Amino acid sequence: MTQHLAAPAAPTTGTDSGWWREAVIYQVYPRSFADGNGDGMGDLQGIRSRLPYLRELGVDAVWLSPFYASPQADAGYDVADYRAIDPMFGTLLDADALVREAHELGLRIIVDLVPNHSSDQHEWFQRALREGPGSPLRERYHFRPGKGANGELPPNDWESIFGGPAWTRVEDGEWYLHLFAPEQPDFNWDHPAVRDEFRSILRFWLDMGVDGFRVDVAHGLVKAPGLPDIGAHDQLKLLGNDVMPFFDQDGVHEIYRSWRAVLEEYDGERVLVAEAWTPTVERTADYVRPDEMHQAFNFQYLGTHWDAAELRSVIDASLAAMRPVGAPATWVLSNHDVTRHATRFANPPGLGTQLREPGDRELGLRRARAATLLMLALPGSAYVYQGEELGLPDVTDLPDEVRQDPSFFRATGQDGFRDGCRVPIPWTVGGASYGFGSGGSWLPQPATWGALSVEAQTGVAGSTLELYRSALRVRREQPGLGAGEELQWLDAPEGVLAFGREGFVCTANTTGAPVSIDVPGRMLLANEPVRTSVTGTVELPADTTVWWAV
Repeated sequence: MTQHLAAPAAPTTGTDSGWWREAVIYQVYPRSFADGNGDGMGDLQGIRSRLPYLRELGVDAVWLSPFYASPQADAGYDVADYRAIDPMFGTLLDADALVREAHELGLRIIVDLVPNHSSDQHEWFQRALREGPGSPLRERYHFRPGKGANGELPPNDWESIFGGPAWTRVEDGEWYLHLFAPEQPDFNWDHPAVRDEFRSILRFWLDMGVDGFRVDVAHGLVKAPGLPDIGAHDQLKLLGNDVMPFFDQDGVHEIYRSWRAVLEEYDGERVLVAEAWTPTVERTADYVRPDEMHQAFNFQYLGTHWDAAELRSVIDASLAAMRPVGAPATWVLSNHDVTRHATRFANPPGLGTQLREPGDRELGLRRARAATLLMLALPGSAYVYQGEELGLPDVTDLPDEVRQDPSFFRATGQDGFRDGCRVPIPWTVGGASYGFGSGGSWLPQPATWGALSVEAQTGVAGSTLELYRSALRVRREQPGLGAGEELQWLDAPEGVLAFGREGFVCTANTTGAPVSIDVPGRMLLANEPVRTSVTGTVELPADTTVWWAV
């Protein structure tokens, strides 16, 4: 086997073997993180300038959402060229410098890969349109004749995740499949050229030195033979609850085994992370078998309410599902596709992960801080979405005219309010864009953003930023915290979660009232002030998580 020695080398700080098993990975949404050239849009130069902040925060790796050449029909998840940087973000030289500087600071870099679909401006798709029916390029996508007397009906009844039919008809009468926006035609992964191309793309970025890939729609690449009808009247409600003919097909696993073989050619423990929406955590575990991916996002955990019984059930199921395949569990509370958890927990349960109301801001922030400490105490790896360390809420009152989420413009499908979690984050108390950049911001920031900025919270005891910094420091320093795959549940009052790990206990009161428990040890950290009594008991405030050394 050929051994590739990519430069720059991966960081040597931290865990030397299986670093991803306990890593805290920070998601950067490039257009909303930092603007280096003053055009109102975040970019690679801006990210580079803020790498020291991420190092000081205490994360182990940085995941970058797409920065490839793209018409930006879906914020870069419609890729026109997988080996080029979109000019709005910079150049390949900027990307190379970003990887090098991150490694110098001991940070690893994970890049987003979008293999389910390309942009309709991709060279392959444009040639397929020009050459017409029968073109070999059309075989790399899903082109089909329509149904009906004159082919006027879509080839099947599949619906787009963004709403409406999953098919668009072109001028010559054929239809093409797009599970997302019409500007995002799905690749045909039965075609060998598609498989060869993506192995080449992997090597391109591995040779630049990236430490891994977050794989977008990892569950969607393979479609059921014959593209059969589903027959359900509301397919979108079935997503994540059942195996669909276009999602979570067993054939995807052969692809990821071939990708894992590519990564094994390289030094430095490169990783694959699956964004795989599956009906059960057991199906998710299939993506992280020893010869496939290294991690898979735990969406079942992300969607769990702030409720002790629900949380314990999902935690147990997650650990149990990962145990047979030897993979670490992953934990996540927010990302660029869902309402930030500070807003989600501010609203009554059952409203989903896309909300339009701000809710009880104080309650949401308190619960979000408690939920973060609970998440960071669990065995395995955790993901942090940019700005959650500032306690940012979703922006729920964006004017319609500034929205850019493609699902917002569709009649049905996703709620279309993902823009609310993508508003550029604040760095300073003042300024036109609160330090995001000199040229304003591509989505308007609330007038309250300055008080939540990095500058406003740095060094302030009890601030959300300092809570995250303290939690990540303790997680690194406390033996047994983060590492491993097991925990032991302890007896606790109703509504309280209590579990032990080596030399450590976590207690989380998910109720809206104080609860008294016996003091389990020396208090390390809490999201709210906690007072112990001389009798050896402690009163856990409402919505409070406490870490203890034992």
